[in-house]
Amino acid sequence: MEVLQYLGEGFAIAFTARNLIFAFIGVLIGTAVGVLPGIGPISGVALLIPVTAMLTSGLDPSAAATSSIILLAGVYYGAMYGGSTTSILINTPGESSSVVTTLDGYQMAKQGRAGAALSIAAIGSFVAGVVALVGLIFLAQPLSSMALKFGPSDYFSLMILGLCAISGLSGTSVTKSLMMTVFGLMIASIGIDVVSGVSRFTFGFPQLYSGLEFLTVAVGLFALGEVFKTILHNDVNSGEISKINKLLPTKQEFKDSAAPIARGSILGFFMGILPGSGATLASFMAYIAEKKVSKNPEKFGKGAIEGVAGPEAANNAAAGGAMIPLLTLGIPGSGTTAVLMGALIMYNVNPGPLLFEDHPQVAWGLIASMLVGNLMLLMLNLPLVKVFAKIISTPPKYLIPLIVVISIFGVYAVQVTVFDLMLLIVCGVAGYYFTKNDYPIAPLVLGLVLWPMIENNFRRALTISNGDYSIFFTRPLSLIFLIIALLWISIPIFLKWRGKNVIVNDEG
Repeated sequence: MEVLQYLGEGFAIAFTARNLIFAFIGVLIGTAVGVLPGIGPISGVALLIPVTAMLTSGLDPSAAATSSIILLAGVYYGAMYGGSTTSILINTPGESSSVVTTLDGYQMAKQGRAGAALSIAAIGSFVAGVVALVGLIFLAQPLSSMALKFGPSDYFSLMILGLCAISGLSGTSVTKSLMMTVFGLMIASIGIDVVSGVSRFTFGFPQLYSGLEFLTVAVGLFALGEVFKTILHNDVNSGEISKINKLLPTKQEFKDSAAPIARGSILGFFMGILPGSGATLASFMAYIAEKKVSKNPEKFGKGAIEGVAGPEAANNAAAGGAMIPLLTLGIPGSGTTAVLMGALIMYNVNPGPLLFEDHPQVAWGLIASMLVGNLMLLMLNLPLVKVFAKIISTPPKYLIPLIVVISIFGVYAVQVTVFDLMLLIVCGVAGYYFTKNDYPIAPLVLGLVLWPMIENNFRRALTISNGDYSIFFTRPLSLIFLIIALLWISIPIFLKWRGKNVIVNDEG
C-alpha cells in the first residue's frame, strides 16, 4: 500500500503542467532522434542536458531535477520507438536497437503493409512501457539484488549463448550465419586495445585506431545495401506499393502479435536489468525467440509481423528495465542511463539505495512520467501512421536520394569525418553482395555489438581467477549458459545428421 501511495504522489508530480510539457518535448525530440540514423539516444540525451539546465534555472533544486530527468528520460524511450519508423519504411535503422526491425518490418512495407507494421510497433512499444513500469514499481529492489549476483564469467557465457543463438537468424544456412558472426567479431576487434595499448588490424591507418563506428556499419549494410540493390536490379516493387490502404493491423495480425509483444516485453525487461546487455541484444534475442517458437519459422525475414512485434516490445521494455539498477543501485546499465546518472548527479541527486528516501519526488515523479510519456508516444505516433506509411509509396527517384541523404547526414553528424562516409559506402557495397549471395547481415551486426562485452568480461573473469579458465565452468550460472549454448548448436546438427541417415536407410 505504501508503494501505491508513493506512486499516487508521483502521478501528482507528473501531471503538473510544467512536467507534462517537459514529457511531451522529451518524447517528441526522442522520436526525431530515433528516426535520424547515427544520432541515437546517448547523443540526444547528452546534448539536451545544458538545455534542460537552462529551462529549469528558476526552479528549486528538487523540482529542477525532476523536470529535467522527466524530459531526458522521454528522449530515451522516445528514441526507442522512433528508430523503428525508418527501419520499417526505408530499411534504415535509426539506432542500434532498431536494426532487427528491418528484417521483417521493411518486407512488410514493401508488401503494402507499412501501416500495420508501424501500428504494431507503436502498440508493442506502449505495452512494453507499461510492463516495464509495473516491474519498476514492484520488482525494482529484488531484481536489482539478483542482477548484482551476475559475475563477469556469467556475463561472458551469456554473450556466448547469444552468439550461438545467432543460428536462429541463419536464413537457409547455419554455416553462413556463423561465418558472418565471426566476421562481425573480427571487425569489432579493430582498433587500439584499451588494456595493452596494442593496435589490432589497423595496418597503420590512424582512422582505425578508435575502431569502426557501429551505426556507420549498420546503416551502410542495411540502408545503402538496399539502395544499391534497387538501382542495380530495378527492384522497385511498383506493383505492390499501391496496396497501402490498410493503416491498422487486421484481427489476425493483432492475434499473431499479442503473444510476441508479451514475450518481448518480459524478455526485454529482464535483459534491461542486466548492466551491459541493453536494448540491442534484447531485440535480437526477442527475434530469435519468436522464430524458435513459431510454427512457421520460414516466414521470418519475409514480412512476419511477429518479427516486428517482439523486438519492438523488447527494446522498449529494456529501456525501462535499465532504470532499475540506475535508480536503486546507482549502477547505469547502458550508455544512455550513464548519461542520465550524470544529469542527476549534476542536480545533487545521487542514484542508489537512498534515492527513494532522500528524493522520493524525483524517483516517483520519473516513474509516473514514464507511463505518461508512453501514452503520449502512442497518441503522437498512431495518428501519424498514415503519413509515415505514405513515405514508402514515394517514387524511387525521390525515395532513394532521401535514404542516401538521411544516411550520410546521420553518420557525418556524429563522426564528422570523411573516413566514415567512405566506410559507409564500402559497407553499402558489402551489404549488397552479402544479400545477393544469401549471407545474412544480422549475425554480423550482433557480433559487432557483443564483442566489446565478450572481451571485457572474459578479461575480468580471468583477472578474478588469476588466469584459471575453470571459473567459466565452476560458476553455476555460467555453466548453465554454456550448456544451453552447446545444446543450441549441437541439437540441430544432430537432427540434421539423423534425418540424412534415415533417408539413406530408406533408400537402401
